[in-house]
Amino acid sequence: MIWLPATFLAGLFQAWRTAVQQRVRAELSVNAAGLVRYLFGFPVGCLLLASYLLFTGTSLPGQHDGFWFYAAMGGVAQILGTNLLILAFGFRNYVVGSAYAKTEAVQGAILAMILLGEHLSVLTWIGIGVGVVGVVGVVVLSAGGQRPRLSDLAQPAALCGLGAGLLFALTSVFIKRATLVVATSDKVLAALVTLVAVLGLQALLQGTYVAVREREQLARIAQSWRVSGQVGLLAAMGSACWFTGFATAPVALVRAVGQVEVIFTLAFGRYYLREPLARSELTGLLTVAVGVVLALLGSF
Repeated sequence: MIWLPATFLAGLFQAWRTAVQQRVRAELSVNAAGLVRYLFGFPVGCLLLASYLLFTGTSLPGQHDGFWFYAAMGGVAQILGTNLLILAFGFRNYVVGSAYAKTEAVQGAILAMILLGEHLSVLTWIGIGVGVVGVVGVVVLSAGGQRPRLSDLAQPAALCGLGAGLLFALTSVFIKRATLVVATSDKVLAALVTLVAVLGLQALLQGTYVAVREREQLARIAQSWRVSGQVGLLAAMGSACWFTGFATAPVALVRAVGQVEVIFTLAFGRYYLREPLARSELTGLLTVAVGVVLALLGSF
C-alpha cells in the first residue's frame, strides 16, 4: 500500500512546485522554466537514490533490454505534453486547454488497459469519471465559469489540451514499463533508478535546446538559482513519489487518486499566492474528493 501515501505526496509536491514556479515564470522563458525542473531536480534524484541504496544496503541494480528506450520515451512525452499545454494557453483559451488536458486520468486508464493489461473494477472506473468531472469543473470555475462545449473540440486549444493529456498519460505508461525492466524486486528502488535516468535525459535534451536556441536564458537560470533550486527539489520529490506509485500500483488508479493535486493546488493558491477561493470551487473540490474515494473503494 505504499502507492497510496506516495500518490498523495506526489499531488502535494506537484502543487507546491507549481506554486513556487509561478515566481520564476516572469524571469525565464517557457523552455528555461521547464529546464530548471530537470536541471536542479537531477542532483536531488541522485541523492535520493544514493540515500536509499545506503539505507537498504543494496547495490545499484542493472536494467534489462528496453529500459533506456522506455525512460527516454517517458521523458520526451512529458516534455512535449508540457509544451502542448503551454501552446494551448497561447491560443488565449486557458479554460478549454486546461479542461481537456485534465482528461489524462481517463486516457491513462484506457492506455494502461490496452498496453499494460491493467483491469479496473466498475466502481474504480466510476470514481475516475467523477474525479475528472470534478477537476474539469474546478478548472472552469477558477477561470470564470466559461463552460467547455462540444464544439470546442475543433478549437486548436482543445486539440492541444487533449494532446497534452494523451502525452501525460503515455508518460505514466512508459515510466511503468521502465520500472518493470529494472533488475530488482524492490519496486521503490526501481522507481528511483528510473527517476534518475529520466531526469538526466530530460536535463540533457531540454538543456541542449536552451543552450542552442535560448543561450541568454542560461545566465537567468543561474541568477534565479534560489527559487529554481526549490522548483527542482519539489519536482524531483514529486516525481519520485509518482514513479513509486506507478511501480507499485495500476497506472490508472494512481492517476485517479492523484487528482487530489487540484485540491492542494487551490489550497496553495489561497494560502501561498493569496488568491481568493470561490464557494462554487468548493463544489468541484468535493466532487474530486468523492471521485478519489470511489476509486479507492473500487480498488479494494
